[in-house]
Amino acid sequence: MSNKEYLEELGKLQLELVKLQEWIKARGLKVVVIFEGRDAAGKGGTIKRITESLNPRVVKVVALGVPTEREKTQWYFQRYVPYLPAAGEMVLFDRSWYNRAGVERVMGFATAEQVQEFFRSCPEFERMLLRSGIILIKYWFSVSDEEQERRFQARIDDPTKRWKLSPMDLKSREFWVEYSKAKDEMFTYTDIKQAPWWVVNADDKKRARLNCIHHLLTQIPYEDLTPPKLELPPRQEDSGYVRPPITDQTFVPEVY
Repeated sequence: MSNKEYLEELGKLQLELVKLQEWIKARGLKVVVIFEGRDAAGKGGTIKRITESLNPRVVKVVALGVPTEREKTQWYFQRYVPYLPAAGEMVLFDRSWYNRAGVERVMGFATAEQVQEFFRSCPEFERMLLRSGIILIKYWFSVSDEEQERRFQARIDDPTKRWKLSPMDLKSREFWVEYSKAKDEMFTYTDIKQAPWWVVNADDKKRARLNCIHHLLTQIPYEDLTPPKLELPPRQEDSGYVRPPITDQTFVPEVY
């Protein structure tokens, strides 16, 4: 897919996302979209394309860091609950409570008992969300070993992207098979009928973004509530206003 084709399709989808946003706001819907997958699978890039034309007061991104010592003693799902949407909001989780079944399990941050309790609790927790009126959509971004390695190397080579690679990301390369096993078992317990996992083939970033956004738009029936075109009112007439001297203000140097 050429960049021109990609941008044309992306523009069409982003216009539909604006319509979806207005529908969610007008109808008081509560939407949660979870993005999970391998490191460098393209979750963040897709989230950026979804949100870049939307109102951050309506569509919010949640990407939690490492839990604090206090949070580690809480009920596991407790730290995520405050970020759930109110009426008229959509929340995109850039990684979520599924950390327990993935990185926490593989890297030894959670015990076997904690993981098994997660598998028991998670489907019930998500069914509770659904019963409360939340629309829950879950995406898993699937990327091949070869493509992940290529993307990791590209980040290493580009100083502006190295921040995307954490020591934990690099460590995950050593446990590729363990992550695969963990993902398979996670699906066994949490790919429930009421909230299934939708797998995105993410080896091609452009197609992955378009496919994911297109699918998201099909999950919530909506109508076009785009605000009508506005007319710019005339500016207030000048009634003797005098601007202070430019020398009284401090300007950013014009380097360019």
